[in-house]
Amino acid sequence: MFKAAVLLSQTYNIKIGGQFIGWQTAQTDDNVISALRSTCFAISTSNIIGIVGPALSREANIIADFAEKVNIPVISYAATDPGLSDRNAYFLFHRTVPSDNVAATAIAQLFIRFNWTSCTIIYQNDDYGSGGARALSDTLSKNSVTFIQKIAFDIITHNFQSDLKTSLINTLTRIVILWAESYYASLILQYALNYNVLGPKFTWILSSNIPLNSFNQSFSQNLIGILTVEPTVGDVVNEPINTTLLNAAYNIWEQYEPESFPGPTKVNSFALFAFDATWSLIQSLQRLCSITTNNSSSCISILNSSFCFDYRFLNANSLFDTILNTSFLGVSGPIQFSVNVTDRMNGSYYLIQNVQPSSNGVVYVPILKWSDSSNWTQYALSNVIVWPGNSSVPPTSHAVLSSINLRIGVIESSPFTIISYIVDEKGQTTTKLIGYIPELIDLLQTRMGFIPEVILAPSDQTYDGLIDSVANGLYDLVIGDVTVTAKRRKIVSFSNSIFDNSLCIV
Repeated sequence: MFKAAVLLSQTYNIKIGGQFIGWQTAQTDDNVISALRSTCFAISTSNIIGIVGPALSREANIIADFAEKVNIPVISYAATDPGLSDRNAYFLFHRTVPSDNVAATAIAQLFIRFNWTSCTIIYQNDDYGSGGARALSDTLSKNSVTFIQKIAFDIITHNFQSDLKTSLINTLTRIVILWAESYYASLILQYALNYNVLGPKFTWILSSNIPLNSFNQSFSQNLIGILTVEPTVGDVVNEPINTTLLNAAYNIWEQYEPESFPGPTKVNSFALFAFDATWSLIQSLQRLCSITTNNSSSCISILNSSFCFDYRFLNANSLFDTILNTSFLGVSGPIQFSVNVTDRMNGSYYLIQNVQPSSNGVVYVPILKWSDSSNWTQYALSNVIVWPGNSSVPPTSHAVLSSINLRIGVIESSPFTIISYIVDEKGQTTTKLIGYIPELIDLLQTRMGFIPEVILAPSDQTYDGLIDSVANGLYDLVIGDVTVTAKRRKIVSFSNSIFDNSLCIV
């Protein structure tokens, strides 16, 4: 769509200084130095007066700094790090994709919608992940949502800063927000599948779609219920876009590169953001040159140099002012930039897709839409959310014990737990645990739905030994007349007293 925008400008006979606008493209290889090198080479060999991109936040930071050095405006179509919104730090930077600050607001409203009050945040350890995690934690906290913990994923070593399984299982929340690019999100989800910390026990919210066919089909049931929250374009959420411009761009694409054109319904939203970024530069340049031509001065003045850091676009301030004063209805929605921040002023939209079962495994189904002028609404009345475990009931944010196997340790102590010997009609003797605690376990099982495995401690087991058995994972919990001491509190957690017993002086 970047090329389509430039070719469309030629079709519309838009010229700058009597010449059609051309282009150069560079693959950055997910490496900030490669991105800088490619940009430097392009500037050294061509008259570059604007940059569209880069896609990644970690690349955008360095390219924006470099572009300001050489006075070239940058408009990114995919870099969402909230730190890039600072106009003072990134004077010549703009972006058509919404900032992750907006995404955090949308997700906070999602938490309010489903009465979720806590979450874990997992993020990739770069500008995109750290910035997104910071925006999420700040915005969620302002909306009375507690983020229990943050877990960083190292994009170099592909390891976590802490044990993923232990961190998730031992925390009180069961809502997980994963802020990672598609590639890293797939790696992280594979870890989660291996550790059994995905569905049905946990509800995961992803910041990017991942290819579902990259996982073994035996994991399909565990993927059900995942939600993805991604920026989208106006027509997806029934907001106005420039359909005339969009159709013209599609025609150009199909005409010049038919082998790469996926069809109008399969064009990625970020491609449309890229078109609007390019078209914004084209419109601004055309407007700038129409003004300066009338004033009998050149609209494009460049100080060339074989050393890219000495290159200068001398009309930078005029073009910057023109970009800020240029507004149009683009293929993604209304395009207009703010003087105070680098973000677009309006036209921020998000779409939630839900992983649901299908005849071929699992598929994405769009279920909720959001815009900066409204809250979350249904995407289509016929589309309902399928939650983890194939449930139609929204999960709570806290851990629940329904259908969970629990190893419950008990110790013989009358009247709490008593061993009863029963002789059947064949003379066979069996034992049964009776008393206050077995009845309490039955009551809790009925109300909470867990699956108990009641384990009677050996007759020589001490109470300190019970504490150690919980700490070492032999039991999930112990129910008994266990005295609470300061030493024991350092090892395990105690519930409130269920059966009051105290030492009194009468």
